[in-house]
Amino acid sequence: MEVIVLGSGTSQGVPMIGCGCAVCTSADPRDRRTRASVHVVMDGLSVQVDAAPEFRLQCLREHVDRIDLFVLTHGHSDHVLGMDDLRRFCDARSGGALAIHSTEEGLARVRAIYPYAIMERALVRGYPAFRLERMPARMDLPQGTIETTLLPHGSTETLGLVFTERSSGRKFAYYTDCKRLTDEAVALARGADAAILDGLRPEPHPSHMSISEAIEAGQGMGIRSVWLTHLTHLTGHAATEAALPAGFALAFDGMRLRL
Repeated sequence: MEVIVLGSGTSQGVPMIGCGCAVCTSADPRDRRTRASVHVVMDGLSVQVDAAPEFRLQCLREHVDRIDLFVLTHGHSDHVLGMDDLRRFCDARSGGALAIHSTEEGLARVRAIYPYAIMERALVRGYPAFRLERMPARMDLPQGTIETTLLPHGSTETLGLVFTERSSGRKFAYYTDCKRLTDEAVALARGADAAILDGLRPEPHPSHMSISEAIEAGQGMGIRSVWLTHLTHLTGHAATEAALPAGFALAFDGMRLRL
């Protein structure tokens, strides 16, 4: 299994517009963060999770040229507004619709923003086509499984995802944009080889886990390797990572995990 972190930043990205703080002006490339998403490859199956506003640029940078299915964790703008650029992956399917999996809230947001794309085939070459499907609790595929759980995120809920590759048995949990991990989420991820968790900033936030909350949640999962994502400009990569406990690190744009 390979996990590519396309983006590790929050809704405003880093550097932020008009900000001259130490992180926004940092020379460390790990402090340059586009909006959060990941690309997971299980036994050759390419699964894209979310599409940030920088999605096209992320794909070009990381040489993502194939998507077999798409999962939208929730309908917030920093996760959904890059979906028009899925049109290129529909082209690769000869105009056939790309399956879009999400919660009812996420699918409703896609319908509202992309009504022109909800069809089985693109109207003309180069247009997107989406087939909307409710994400099940467990998706069994020839290449492995994707299990889901709902995570609290302010007034909505986010899909937490756990991938298990069939050939290797490797397991990866992706829990972004959440205030806490439910007992079900912890149990679902138990035994995973790696996890990426929401860890917005040092200070508390009403709908995201802070860094200390993410560390506490990660320690409760019993996973040896945990990365924090959805980071703001309040978190300088080098200094923050140096202070993290063993087994924890910060995700960064372009990071690749080979499990």
